[in-house]
Amino acid sequence: MALSQSALSELLDAIRAGGSADVMRDAMSLVLQQLIELEAEQVIGAGRYERTDGRTTHRNGSRSRLLSTKAGDVELHIPKLRQGSFFPSLLEPRRRIDRALWAVVMEAYVH
Repeated sequence: MALSQSALSELLDAIRAGGSADVMRDAMSLVLQQLIELEAEQVIGAGRYERTDGRTTHRNGSRSRLLSTKAGDVELHIPKLRQGSFFPSLLEPRRRIDRALWAVVMEAYVH
């Protein structure tokens, strides 16, 4: 499910209103999970429950991954694949997740 423009606007309004750490953590969780899902769809060649000729494999559940951020710990779900492996580039070691997420949120807001 893609984030709608209204959902992004509400999220940014809550952040601008001096959102608590809970708001920030929920926002990060929502956006990061969506980015992980989009990357998984690109690797698989199809969206969840979608049938395409370009599909390379199928989902096979997910595993949890705890990510520590300045807003607190965020639990993310990493899709597992039947064939091959998948690990989101967003979670690669030494990646500044806070800066990357902020850039994505701001770009979505501007457009």
